[in-house]
Amino acid sequence: MYEDFNYLQLKTSNCKNCYKCIRNCSIKSIKFSGNQAHIIGNECILCGTCYVVCPQNAKQIRVDTAKVKSAIADGKKVIASIAPSFAANFSGYSFLSLENALKQLGFAYAEETSLGAEAVKTHYERILKNESPKVLISSCCPTVNMLIQRYYPDILPYLAHVDTPMAAHCKMIKAKEPDAYTVFIGPCISKKKESDSSDGVVDAALTYDELCDWFREENIHLEKCDDLSEKNRSALFPTVGGIIRSMTKKGSPYSYLSVDGMNNCIKAIEDVREGNISSCFIEMSACKGSCIGGPVMEKYDPAPVRSYLDIDRYAGKEDILPSIPEEEMLKKDFPVQIQSRVMPSTAQIREILVKMGKHKPEDELNCGSCGYNTCREKAIAVFQGKADFTMCLPYLKDKAESFSDNIINNTPNGIMVLNEDFEVQLINKAACKMMKISSASDILGCPVVRILNPTEYMNVLSEGRNVYEKKVFLAEYKIYVEETIIYDKNYHIIMSIMRDITNEENQREQKEITNKQAIEITDKVIEKQMRVVQEIASLLGETTAETKIALTNLKDTLEYKKQ
Repeated sequence: MYEDFNYLQLKTSNCKNCYKCIRNCSIKSIKFSGNQAHIIGNECILCGTCYVVCPQNAKQIRVDTAKVKSAIADGKKVIASIAPSFAANFSGYSFLSLENALKQLGFAYAEETSLGAEAVKTHYERILKNESPKVLISSCCPTVNMLIQRYYPDILPYLAHVDTPMAAHCKMIKAKEPDAYTVFIGPCISKKKESDSSDGVVDAALTYDELCDWFREENIHLEKCDDLSEKNRSALFPTVGGIIRSMTKKGSPYSYLSVDGMNNCIKAIEDVREGNISSCFIEMSACKGSCIGGPVMEKYDPAPVRSYLDIDRYAGKEDILPSIPEEEMLKKDFPVQIQSRVMPSTAQIREILVKMGKHKPEDELNCGSCGYNTCREKAIAVFQGKADFTMCLPYLKDKAESFSDNIINNTPNGIMVLNEDFEVQLINKAACKMMKISSASDILGCPVVRILNPTEYMNVLSEGRNVYEKKVFLAEYKIYVEETIIYDKNYHIIMSIMRDITNEENQREQKEITNKQAIEITDKVIEKQMRVVQEIASLLGETTAETKIALTNLKDTLEYKKQ
């Protein structure tokens, strides 16, 4: 189930069991059941990676356009807060171009979220100067904030208790426009959850995709126009190191580091937890490349260098806000959201591993095909109900091979598989026994002509016509077989199935001999009886016709049974 809102929804019919979403989810907040992947709402931190990597487009983002349209229709003063990453998403167009298009949709006006970013980074500078924390982690990325709240709550003291630029900017808008209906527009999925949890500070959050779809629906096109308004350096926020570039660091005793990408953020957080980092400001972004690598840059066509240059050219060189909101206005509490997750014991993990065919450590291939980094992680997921045994490719492969091997090696029929060069690729025990082969390895990879006449196999290949239950005498082995030969064009193999009918043939031959002997005895009896009858008839003068007919019928009956 999702947590409160379906931020990411699954299009069930498109899920193809590839486990790519699980493989790329850094926190494994995806459950696989019923041959479908399901996002676990209270564990997901909405990084959007699963949305980006899904090859079947099986995941879709909740669309909130109707909510904004309704606000406009109700006559509300709808004001847009545009993320500075717009300069990369709408490359070549100015902010004024975007604002004019938004006004055509019914927005009152638009402002840049970078104004909120300027206020946020100013408060970061204040914290570093006045509070001297051991480590300070930026709070601009709501996904990073959720990561710490849910998985590393002991690190919360190091997270800057300051609003995100989106929340800060919308508070600034509502401070001067109390009746404003604020709409954030950017490349982020987690902003939707932040909006829903903002107590009315941010009334709605749209992605660039939603906005572009809306433009297309209304047949609105961006028009290039010059924008001469003053730009601030906090417009650098959506790039890696952009927060740090916008900060005043002169004379600071702190080191300033930027970390992007979920895995790198997790490693940095773990380093902080272990005390390996001190006197450091860490700018963290869940997306690789920061916000310009966000999950909903329209059509997701990452061009990190070009996008970085677009932002770099667009941003200003100085701060432009005449005054910064008070500390209390932008203060943000980040409560612990950790979810209890039951962990299996060592014995329970071992039991699950055995069921997966992992009887000893070397069986644990840790191939990652199931989406988990190790077999033990997969076993824990099975215990927690997130995964099942069928997700293990080696397990399924071994199971299928074991099943087929049991059938092939235990069937009384001889089975042999050739490639199109008539070389033996597989031969079972029954076939080896038929052809006096001590071990299958003696013939594997060798031409079939070594053990059998290949003419029939060559005919099947050339004519594409299968042979079914053809009786063949293998003189060199003194056996009769009933052979079926099938050519599989897709796999380029020729399969022979031979049923040993030697006993049946021997019985039939023995029956023929017995019948022949009976006929010969009958002939002698008839001849003898005819002589006797003739002698009696000559004495009695009676006809022998009926007696002759009866004995002849007996002979015919025996001959018929012989056939």
